[in-house]
Order: sequence, then structure tokens, then C-alpha cells
Amino acid sequence: MKTAVGIGAAALVAFASALAFAPRTPPPLAPTTIGIERSHFNTITQAGDRLLTAGALGEILYSDDKGAHWQQAQIKEQRQALIVSMAFAPDRKTGFAVGHEGWILRTKDGGSTWEEVAFSKENGEPLMSIARLPSGDWISVGAFGRAITSKDNGQTWEQLPLPSEVEDKHMNRIASSEDGKHWLIVGERGLVIKSEDSGASWQIEPGFYNGSFYNAMPTRDGGWLIYGMRGNAFVQAAPGAQWVKSTIQAPVSFFGHAQEKDGTIILVGQGSMLGLSRDGGKSFSLQRAKGRATLTDIVLTGPDSGWMSSDAGLQPFPPPQQAKAAAQANPGATQ
Repeated sequence: MKTAVGIGAAALVAFASALAFAPRTPPPLAPTTIGIERSHFNTITQAGDRLLTAGALGEILYSDDKGAHWQQAQIKEQRQALIVSMAFAPDRKTGFAVGHEGWILRTKDGGSTWEEVAFSKENGEPLMSIARLPSGDWISVGAFGRAITSKDNGQTWEQLPLPSEVEDKHMNRIASSEDGKHWLIVGERGLVIKSEDSGASWQIEPGFYNGSFYNAMPTRDGGWLIYGMRGNAFVQAAPGAQWVKSTIQAPVSFFGHAQEKDGTIILVGQGSMLGLSRDGGKSFSLQRAKGRATLTDIVLTGPDSGWMSSDAGLQPFPPPQQAKAAAQANPGATQ
């Protein structure tokens, strides 16, 4: 009897061991478990109906349902370097992502897969922004005065000629007017570089501020809004006009922007703060989104809807408390 019990016990242990180590197919993970509420994202953009976001560890995600679900893009050679900026051509298929260590990635399928076209582990200055000129050339700028251009869709890159006054200043963002004729590059120590001929030539804008600018956007009346550190923002009514300081009630640094159909300008920045302007950027009221994250960018996917990237993941726009307040103020809008 004892022998039978021993054999039975041994068989049970053997079965359990075989079951434990047997190959099995794990259940598929839900797309939303990728970690959009935890990862550090520097940029979020839209290419056609697709949303894309990127940031720490070279991570690029995309969504084809306005952010309800996200998928990991495939990168042929993953460097795990910080990605800072993305831009797409008018075909919405060809795009580039740039970041630290001079990393440049290119996609030809709208962001599903990416290939490396440049990387420099040694002395690779960070690239901070990339854009496509109306000519079809691509330009990218970054730290220590680095500026490069490609005339063959990213196959080769060469130095972009800029005024000598740029010196070794960091350049943070490239911005253009809607028609692509007027361009700005903004950076540290009040650096503003302008082009009035679709990026064919560049000139230094006379200085009017000595701090860092992080971004710029065209205004609907043909002017510019430039903004940056500690609540400093300036509006120019038209190219060549005087720069006028915007009114912002707190020293909040802002990094990204969007504009709603009614003309409201939205800035996103440190401490989960939003800056809202309904007078073309002359003045901003402040509101807070969720938590205390640094909001890095924003994209709108429809009326009163969109996403914000941050160093603590992605957040919906408008923030839940604002969406709730809007629904209570206008209950018919949600019916």
C-alpha cells in the first residue's frame, strides 16, 4: 500500500513539474498596458488619423483610434536614447524622429517601423527639433549650435548654414507659418533666427530677451508667439513688428502648444500647468491638469479633445475636472 501511495505521489509531482515547465502561449496583453501613464514622453504629434508619441529609452508608440489603444513601433536598431521631436512629410508616411546622441530615425510607413539613419555615441550633440521645408529638404537643430540639413530624404546630412551669431547656443525648436513661407528657430539666450523665404536663407532677429525660448507658433493674424522659461512669452503682430511681452500671472515654463478652432491658444508646461489665451497670446490664464508632471507637448484630435505628453505619461485633454465642468455648464453637448 505504501508503495502505491509513493508511486502516486511521485507521479503527481512529475505531472505538476511537467505542467509548470510546459510551453504555453500567454494571453495577449491589452494595448493600453504599454505604460502610457508611466513613461516619459517628450513629443506627441498626428500624421493623418494616426497619433504618435515618443520619449525616454527610444520608445515610440502609435494609436489609430485617437488614443484609446497604443502599440509599440518597431525600431530596427534600438539605442535607447532620448527622442525629443518628430515630424512628417505631407504624404503622412515619411517622417523623422530625432534625439540625443545625434540619433535620427526615419519611417516610410507612417510610424509603424523606423530605421536608423544617423547616430553618434561619441560627441553626439542632442538634436532637439526637426522639420521639412517646402522645398522638400529636411532640417534639424540642437545643442551647441548644431544645425544640419538633408536634401535626399535623410540619406545624407550636411551642415545647415546659419548666421555666425548662433555660436554655440542651444536651439530648441523650429516653427513655420501655415503657408510655409515664414520660419523661426528659437533657443537659449534669447536666440531667434528667422527666414522669410521658406527656409532658403536665415537671419538673426534683433534681441529683445535674454532667457531661453522653448517653442514658437504662428498666430492667426499673421504674427508670432514665442514662449519659454519662467512665464516669458512674446507676441509679434506681424513680421518685423515690435515684440510685446505677454501677460502670464506666474513664472511657469511652457514647452508645447495647440490652438482650438475658436482661436484659443493652449500652452502646456511645468507643474501640470496649462496657459490659455483667447486674445491671440497677449494674455494667459492658468489652469492645472492632473498631478505635478512636466507637460511637454499637446495635440488636439477633435473639438475639446486631445492628448498631452509629459514626463509622467500621457494625459487626456481637457483634464477630467475641466471636461466635467464643461459638461455641467453645457449638458446638451454630451447628449
